[in-house]
Amino acid sequence: MKLESLSKEEFKKYADKHPQITFHQTEQWANLKKVNGWEAHYVGLKEDKKIKAAALLLSKTIPIIKKKMFYSPRGFLIDYNDYDLLKEFTTKLKEYVKKEKGIFVKIDPYVEYQERDNNGNIVEDGYNNKEAVDNLIKLGYKFFGFNTMQDTLQPRWMHVIEINGRSEEEVQKDMESKTRQILRKNEKSCIKTHEITRDELPVFKSIMEHTGDRRDFIDRPLSYYEAMWDNLYDSGILKILIADIDFNEYEKNTIKEKEEIENSLKDRIYKHDNNLLKMNEKKYESTNKQDKESIERLEKQVEKIKNYKKEYGEKKTLGTILFLIYGNEVLSLFGGTDDNLLQFQSAYTVHYAGIKYAIDHKYKRYNFYGITGDFRKENPLYGLYLFKKSFGGHVVELIGEYDLVVSPFWYKTYKLAFKAYHTLKKIKK
Repeated sequence: MKLESLSKEEFKKYADKHPQITFHQTEQWANLKKVNGWEAHYVGLKEDKKIKAAALLLSKTIPIIKKKMFYSPRGFLIDYNDYDLLKEFTTKLKEYVKKEKGIFVKIDPYVEYQERDNNGNIVEDGYNNKEAVDNLIKLGYKFFGFNTMQDTLQPRWMHVIEINGRSEEEVQKDMESKTRQILRKNEKSCIKTHEITRDELPVFKSIMEHTGDRRDFIDRPLSYYEAMWDNLYDSGILKILIADIDFNEYEKNTIKEKEEIENSLKDRIYKHDNNLLKMNEKKYESTNKQDKESIERLEKQVEKIKNYKKEYGEKKTLGTILFLIYGNEVLSLFGGTDDNLLQFQSAYTVHYAGIKYAIDHKYKRYNFYGITGDFRKENPLYGLYLFKKSFGGHVVELIGEYDLVVSPFWYKTYKLAFKAYHTLKKIKK
């Protein structure tokens, strides 16, 4: 077998049929990374002109030492359980990288380690890919361990909903009742989603910036989102949804609901007082009390809506999510919510719009993406897991991150320099 450079078309033809394909292994993603100085290499292991394994490799020159580091985003497109094939690919890849003045190749394969349920528990007699991990370690890949926190290049832990041809109603059945209730409430509150245009990127950026301030992370510049759009949108990989609330419609619906309850209450009282309908007195009084409480609540709600209109105008953007769509799944990469209107819980509506898109367009699964593998209530990110879990689905644990070291001396030098750089960065901060 021989490792050869592949044309973009040749790589795509093979990659798109592979079960591990994600947006990470596309020409469009490689073009986006080119903006930040990464060079793309498309390689394949061939036998009798047939591709047996392939990889998109991104390389970048390390300053001062003038050597290259390589990264295969979401790993090689290969059967990691086939030791002989993996060994052959690894041997040939090391030769290729060495020739290109590379010192190591980082991979984080899109391969599940062991089957887990919605609570993060290992499924008894479920599938596992422990052999894949053993094969990589046996072949000399440096393994970074079974981390539980979000401290790898790409998330090792995710939460997903398997669609696999299921209807919207079937997917909804797996959701917690509270989640379905919030979705119905948001619909009544006239919270709707729309897909943005490039001109609306500053709106998306503004929400992400405020979310960053609230959650204590540094948001990317607008130019980064523009580069994402320019490289990914036309191919259909990128989709950004924004949730808006229409306060006029919300007010109208609330008034209508209040009037319907008032009319029902009047009608019931009239029929009762005129003996037109036999009623259980206890139930009659209880129902009347509930209706009066509902009317009072809705009157207060109307006042709140009027105040919202004074402060924010007739329409207000509540939240947003950036989706990446390719291969078998719709993936929610990141998103944010307006700090001042968190009470509307718009993230439920935007995620559900993504789930419906996955159902309508026959994708196999909806991916909420990163969570942690620490399911203790004390974990500061436990709430994020609970939110995603409430939609149903299950936890995904991937096999982790690995470095294939090509030049031990330069690899050690690079790691020491990298550590020193980050130490200085922390001191400066």
